[in-house]
Amino acid sequence: MAKKTILDFLEMKEKGEKIVFLTGYNAQMARFEEAVGVDMILVGDSVGNTDLGYDTTLPVTMEDMLTFTAAVRRGAPNTFVVGDMPFMSYQTSVEEAIYNAGRFIKEAGADAVKLEGGAKVADIIRGINDAGILVMGHIGLTPQSAAQFGGWKAQGRNAEQAVSLVKDALALEEAGAFSILVEGVPAPVSKVIRDKCRIPILGIGAGHPCDGQLLIVYDMLGMFEAFKPKFVKRYGNLAQDIKDMLAEYVKDVREEAFPTREYEYGMPKEAQALFEELLEKEGLA
Repeated sequence: MAKKTILDFLEMKEKGEKIVFLTGYNAQMARFEEAVGVDMILVGDSVGNTDLGYDTTLPVTMEDMLTFTAAVRRGAPNTFVVGDMPFMSYQTSVEEAIYNAGRFIKEAGADAVKLEGGAKVADIIRGINDAGILVMGHIGLTPQSAAQFGGWKAQGRNAEQAVSLVKDALALEEAGAFSILVEGVPAPVSKVIRDKCRIPILGIGAGHPCDGQLLIVYDMLGMFEAFKPKFVKRYGNLAQDIKDMLAEYVKDVREEAFPTREYEYGMPKEAQALFEELLEKEGLA
């Protein structure tokens, strides 16, 4: 399978072919996603919630993100991988943003980076793009600044907010973003953004009109139990399946039902006889 490029994604938008976008945080999950034909993998800073045990994404560091992104790249060498720039890795200056974006490409093998914010981060996106690095925008419900919204709330539900989001999208496109992720936004607003922008508009909780869809992989597999966003469709209940299997293992070990002989290594009779002889000789019998 050949890795898709930004030209492929632009062509998919033009033809009305939906782009399949999914998060991934480790090599094994990335292998699964590549095997079924996912177009693009986001190594999200949501790894803070899913794998690192934080309540928010804010504590996630650049070193965390580089480690997880490199793992995904090893697992999915032929899939377009986007590294998510963590909190305070791009907000302080354009220069620092370019440097950290470059680390995703050079050290972790990402194809592009993603960062949050509307028109106010246009200069940062322009700088990263001018440095030759592909950058995806992210508007709407932006988790790193959720406190400013009063929590995890959908955005663009009043007319003024909706118009502001359209302007944000156009500003990011003008700054050189190759794509924009729209999160937690009403479908009518997403439709306008999609129609106004030439670049692919990907949605998470932004409805059908988007050029492609993203979900957190642990959410759609039913592995993450802390909360379930309104927009998540669960395709399984792996959390319960895994707990059932773990409980069965605990029971088997405690009741000595595992391991049985079929799971043990044996010794050839001659080797075992010599082993017993040597134990006797060494006073270890």
